[in-house]
Amino acid sequence: MHRFIQFNDEGIDSFLVMEMADLTKTLSKNADMNLKYGPFSYLDYKEETVYVSHFWDHRLRDEEVLGLKSDIYLRTIGNLHETENDEVVNYIEKVKSTSVPRFAKQLFVIGEEIRLEEICKSKRPGTKRAFETRRKLYRQHFEAQLKVNLTKSVFTDALFNTIFLLLHAQSPLEQPVKLNEDIDLAMPFIHGQITRFFETRSTKDVAGIALEIVEVVDEIVRKDMLNEYFHLPEDVYDSPEMFNETFDDLKRKDPLLNQDVLEEESTGDEEVIDEEFRTWHRETSDKGESFLQFDVDQGSQSDLMGEGVREGDDGDQALAMVQGSSKETEREQYQNMKAQEQERDEPGGGESEYGKDNRFAVPHFITPSVPTSEERLDYHHNKGLVAPFQKKLQKMIEKTLEHKRIQPRSDLHFGRLNKKLLRFITDDNPRLFYKKQNPSSEIDAVFSLLVDCSGSMYDKMDQTKLGITLFHESLKSVRVPHEVVGFWEDTNRATKTSQPNYMNPVLNFQSSLKPGSGSEIMQLQPEEDNRDGFAIRLMTERILRRNEKQKFLLVFSDGEPAAMEYEQNGIVDTHEAVLDARKQGIEVINVFLSNGEIDENQRKTIQNIYGNYSILVSNVEELPEVLFPLLRKLLYKSI
Repeated sequence: MHRFIQFNDEGIDSFLVMEMADLTKTLSKNADMNLKYGPFSYLDYKEETVYVSHFWDHRLRDEEVLGLKSDIYLRTIGNLHETENDEVVNYIEKVKSTSVPRFAKQLFVIGEEIRLEEICKSKRPGTKRAFETRRKLYRQHFEAQLKVNLTKSVFTDALFNTIFLLLHAQSPLEQPVKLNEDIDLAMPFIHGQITRFFETRSTKDVAGIALEIVEVVDEIVRKDMLNEYFHLPEDVYDSPEMFNETFDDLKRKDPLLNQDVLEEESTGDEEVIDEEFRTWHRETSDKGESFLQFDVDQGSQSDLMGEGVREGDDGDQALAMVQGSSKETEREQYQNMKAQEQERDEPGGGESEYGKDNRFAVPHFITPSVPTSEERLDYHHNKGLVAPFQKKLQKMIEKTLEHKRIQPRSDLHFGRLNKKLLRFITDDNPRLFYKKQNPSSEIDAVFSLLVDCSGSMYDKMDQTKLGITLFHESLKSVRVPHEVVGFWEDTNRATKTSQPNYMNPVLNFQSSLKPGSGSEIMQLQPEEDNRDGFAIRLMTERILRRNEKQKFLLVFSDGEPAAMEYEQNGIVDTHEAVLDARKQGIEVINVFLSNGEIDENQRKTIQNIYGNYSILVSNVEELPEVLFPLLRKLLYKSI
């Protein structure tokens, strides 16, 4: 089906994102510093995240790269080390009392960026080209915005556009445009003040100049700015004391109602009475956020918790943090699951183990049920369709193995004497012996087939199962162990802190070589979302436990990853998962499935994730014909 309209089909260049992320970590000298895209560029100190702006999207490649780099330079070299957070907080509090807080905050941002830009170019001269591109593109943008705002009579926005253009003027003789009578009268003063931004040495200087301009603008404009061109996030700076919080800051500050002190000092021999204290009764049957809470306002002070100490006793209560596991209740969202299906939760989901984008993903491995008679009939039908390919491939592999077994090895220093003895005279170090090959063992390879079971596979799943049947029957005939696993994420139960991901190994390495196996493949069905990077990491763990020399992971999918909190970084995370698998000796190959023309954006997306190791199938009906040469090539490589 040809898609003639695409909504929200924004592609992500994973290589560019990773390049910018590495640059961010390097310049900030912080391996935990993250990079994210957003409407505006700023530095989030609390979350250790650098936001780069979407302003640079849909431009020439060189302009996009330089623009993103300029954002990173300002945040990592500039804001991170040169911006005084206390001064920013004071400035934000002062401008809240004015009628133009949006104008005031954006004015401060451009003033601070002018100061930081000079610092960046001074510390790292190689950044000059990026800032030249930044100035040029922003100047073009504000020239267009100035015309629009003048046409619409949005004078406060037009004033801000004018200020930005004057600060980034290409000539010192450039004059501001006429706005209205009140603003034009104050423009000489404003023009003189903004030139002082180039003389600032600290954030305090920038804030002082900006406040002087804001006081004047507050009197000559009627409304605050309508648009937001730059962002000064208040929540990033709202609690500066939290950055230096100590243990003493967490202690209780309010005084007791009385200051009585026990006259007798504790000796450690005091009588201790054990008393049961129930924490639940009818009055507290409703669940609350706190388990147990005491508010102690009265009582005499003792020295037990102070400098006084006593020897521990075996009757003392032991306190500890307890960590456990839990299982799902029977109240599932999947009413169609059979009773004999069991779920097995495997530990994981940590940031360091499966990537930061999968830290809340929870794997659930499903035990497949016994195939029904209908599933057996369907599989028998598919088996008949792929039989010609399977038999042809089996004969080719068997002939190759036989040829390898009987082919002699020549030019050896010992073995059977060769009939060509002339080299004994002509060569200094003659090799006159040969040996017959030892009988060839089975193919030293293992395959893992990962199948996307997202909802978008509804029109491709039948043909996908036909192609997987070809793989299974061919590999089984030449005794190559393999597994077939479907994966999806449960959309209904997914939250921001828990994302259940189901893995359905319809065939595992042990059962794949059994004579009657294969009908379980028909249990693969389209389900919901797909978190590809997480699934690839799980399969990498499973296949690395195998001892075979050649390890192959084939991913059958029909598009880019899509899951909760996974839209922006899904492509990058999947690409990183593929790279990690390849570094550990696993050959990862993607089979991209489509029922229509594959557009350029889709091709680029798949290439960003898997590189050149992908097969694009524009017509899923041709899947067996496409998979046959791929399987043949991979098996030959393992012989």
